[in-house]
Amino acid sequence: MKNWIYPVMVVVAASCYGVLSTIIKVAMQNGFTAAEAVTSQYFVGFFLAALLFAVTQRKFPRLRGWKILVLSGSCTAATGMVYGQSLEYLPASLAVVLLFQFTWIGMFLDCIVKRRRLKRTETLSLILLFGGTLLAAGVIDADLSGIAWQGWAWGIGAAFCFSAFMFFNGKKVEGMDTSARLFYVSLFAAIVVGMFQTPEIVWNGQLFSEGLWIYGLLLGFFGIIMPIYFFSIAVPHTGSGLASILSAMELPVAIVASVLILSETLTLLQVVGIGVILVGMVLPSAFNRTPKIVETIH
Repeated sequence: MKNWIYPVMVVVAASCYGVLSTIIKVAMQNGFTAAEAVTSQYFVGFFLAALLFAVTQRKFPRLRGWKILVLSGSCTAATGMVYGQSLEYLPASLAVVLLFQFTWIGMFLDCIVKRRRLKRTETLSLILLFGGTLLAAGVIDADLSGIAWQGWAWGIGAAFCFSAFMFFNGKKVEGMDTSARLFYVSLFAAIVVGMFQTPEIVWNGQLFSEGLWIYGLLLGFFGIIMPIYFFSIAVPHTGSGLASILSAMELPVAIVASVLILSETLTLLQVVGIGVILVGMVLPSAFNRTPKIVETIH
């Protein structure tokens, strides 16, 4: 597989996460709570992962690297639960901004683990991403005084959880293919969500009788199947640091989704902010190509 495909897969996976806040908000507008929407996401997501595994595999795989799989599943479950809770207090645009802080959190986590310093291109990229985030989310001229402190806490908590998910999901598990990994990660995530959210939606019939399954199907596909599958393949090749920067695509997608589906307005400042974010995303990949070419020549 060509090297350029891995960054593209990270961007696609992050784009899938970008539509989740809008779907959850629509579910809430139709009478469901954020906890019910998140629970349906992980339960239906596990069903889809199991179905994909049954179609692609002939035998049940051995559970290898179970610690990494448990941590990956737990972190993605924590991200969904904490992020869903933040949407109870915050507008979708501000919730995405706080979740978006995983870009610099993930980069610093990568530097700490690998005991290295930030590169100049990475520093410039983070500055551009942060500035673009403020512009794109439209929070510069907004009145944020009425936002409860719980919203800020849940939003930042979601960013830390997502950074941890990116880190653990970037760890290779020898002898396990992507569909098997997706099955186990989604299984552990569903178990964690079932312990802390609203598992009763399954046995009280709400998941199927009241139409919650429709949101669960959308959330499960875009929030479990696509991102975990693509991240599992791509992050071990790109590294969690670069993956955190490339995942910045989540914010522009979230804004476009909120404009198209929730009829939120899009200002010129937001358009400029999206452009700045895209530049910040491209910088590390563009500058990292040169050393590889020089090395090949020598």
